[in-house]
Amino acid sequence: MAWDTTDTLGMGDVVSNESLANLLREERRFAPPAELAASANVTAEAYKRAKADRLGFWAEQARRLTWATEPNETLDWSNPPFAKWFADGKLNVAYNCVDRHVENGLGDRVAFHFEGEPGDTRSLTYAELQREVSQAAHALTELGVQGGDRVAIYMPMIPETAVAMLACARIGAPHSVVFGGFSADALATRIQDADARVVITADGGYRRGKPSALKPAVDEALTRPGTENVRSVLVVRRTGQDVAWSEGRDVWWHEIVDRQPEQHTPEAFDAEHPLFILYTSGTTGKPKGILHTTGGYLTQVSYTHHAVFDLKPETDVYWCTADVGWVTGHSYIVYGPLSNGATEVLYEGTPDTPHQGRWWEIVQKYGVTILYTAPTAIRACMKWGDDIPAKFDLSSLRILGSVGEPINPEAWIWYRKHIGADQTPVVDTWWQTETGGIMITPLPGVTATKPGSAQVPLPGISATVVDDDTNEVPNGAGGYLVLTEPWPSMLRTIWGDDQRYLDTYWSRFEKRYFAGDGAKKDDDGDIWLLGRVDDVMLVSGHNISTTEVESALVSHPKVAEAAVVGATDPQTTQAICAFVILRGSAAEDEGLVEELRAHVAKQLGPIAKPKRILPVAELPKTRSGKIMRRLLRDVAENRALGDVTTLTDSSVMELIQSKLPSAPSED
Repeated sequence: MAWDTTDTLGMGDVVSNESLANLLREERRFAPPAELAASANVTAEAYKRAKADRLGFWAEQARRLTWATEPNETLDWSNPPFAKWFADGKLNVAYNCVDRHVENGLGDRVAFHFEGEPGDTRSLTYAELQREVSQAAHALTELGVQGGDRVAIYMPMIPETAVAMLACARIGAPHSVVFGGFSADALATRIQDADARVVITADGGYRRGKPSALKPAVDEALTRPGTENVRSVLVVRRTGQDVAWSEGRDVWWHEIVDRQPEQHTPEAFDAEHPLFILYTSGTTGKPKGILHTTGGYLTQVSYTHHAVFDLKPETDVYWCTADVGWVTGHSYIVYGPLSNGATEVLYEGTPDTPHQGRWWEIVQKYGVTILYTAPTAIRACMKWGDDIPAKFDLSSLRILGSVGEPINPEAWIWYRKHIGADQTPVVDTWWQTETGGIMITPLPGVTATKPGSAQVPLPGISATVVDDDTNEVPNGAGGYLVLTEPWPSMLRTIWGDDQRYLDTYWSRFEKRYFAGDGAKKDDDGDIWLLGRVDDVMLVSGHNISTTEVESALVSHPKVAEAAVVGATDPQTTQAICAFVILRGSAAEDEGLVEELRAHVAKQLGPIAKPKRILPVAELPKTRSGKIMRRLLRDVAENRALGDVTTLTDSSVMELIQSKLPSAPSED
């Protein structure tokens, strides 16, 4: 679908100098710890090398991998925006993530410390991972999967999920991982679009203290038209729940995988061979199948994991809390870390099961040194109280990361202070499903970090902020975040729809990839993300970012978390509506709402004062922790609720609706 610029909010005046000054008035900068800076994997020299020879820089990073055929050509940009990176090279992703480490004598190194939500544990070495991936690859071949066939994966957070992905990569079968919280209809849509031939699933997983079934959703999805080409359903036994069984189609993982040979010879594939399809939301309602290929993708996720987290694989224990169903799990649980020989924690459940200190208990148990999580999770921990992480020994942590949405400065500070002992660097990363790997972030051994800012593009990445006319904005101004040069892990197209790829990402700004995010530059030229452009509200002719209003609300001592939406208003075009969770000791008294409205007005100006503020006990969130703002818009505009199947707890919306305020203040 082509961009309709009449429906796109202009971003040129998102942030005035005054509001930027207000936001940064208490700004602190945190220099890298001297010891970390002295031994950092990446220094400031990398920026100079990449600026002098960008393609040479990426060719150098590609040599971090093991190639069956070394590439001579770095980038083919002869048919933009359809990029080819290292196109004359051949490699196998699974070999790079597993076998080469075993061959280098690291077979006894732990790849995954698995922590099940019920408390069951398992540590999987690289030698054991090699054996299981090899057996799974043989099993898929026995089921008729060939190079190029698509395999859908609908799984909980267990080691077999990573094994399944690597087995697909090993035999050249692109996988489409579907988040385990999606409905049968959503799963069916993705199976149909990718024309998957095999589905890998489990009887269920554990979620909030009880088994959560998965196999029934697969059974239902496969009754939908367009799924007839699915030949087999491979089922991992995780919870022991009874499941319906289709003879001739359904196969138990343990019955077919465990009897396979333990050695498998990986085949080398072209660098542009498809690695995976991952579906993300589309403006038309039809999910977009983002296609990533092999050599360029693995080059960038391997390098960025090494650089951004300063990984020392001999000593570090790395934990990314994302679900493998999202791109963060692909790039920074499976492919990036394993290509670097990392030791990881893989946790099945939620941060508050069976208690609100579960994450910190795991950090203490395994001596986690690098933690990568989402601002939503950080704010939830803030709400639960500072005393909870204080009960655990978190001294092993040396680097903290943030991913998924812009992080407000207060959450950034809390994260550093209460999780990082006020000395651990925080790397706030910006990237997308479409970009494949991290694009904008501080480097922990180089950058003096600013709470709330992703700051600068990584070496080899070209990004800036432009106005409606594609002019780069000056420091202190806001606009649209764009990427100006191709990058190795970029999406190659939208699966089966090249025109949609062109229209969605390349038509808004000539020769620029439009990320869909608003951003601003501060006076130093550092980048601050404002969230999606459709999260910018038009209020009385002024563009106001939901992220800015949320940050202002959370900076109030009584507010733990906030979600802001724009609701249609006949007088002002849109009215600002805020839903807030109070800190434990804060009371919902008569003057609270006016106090918060005045606080926002003081922080950002009267135009940003919310028309409605509704204190709530919880916010509607998906199982990955993302706030479902579209449901809050439904509430704010008194519409029937949309699909709630991906919510962790759908009863949250009933509670919110029951608390709808009386007529809002009009000033």
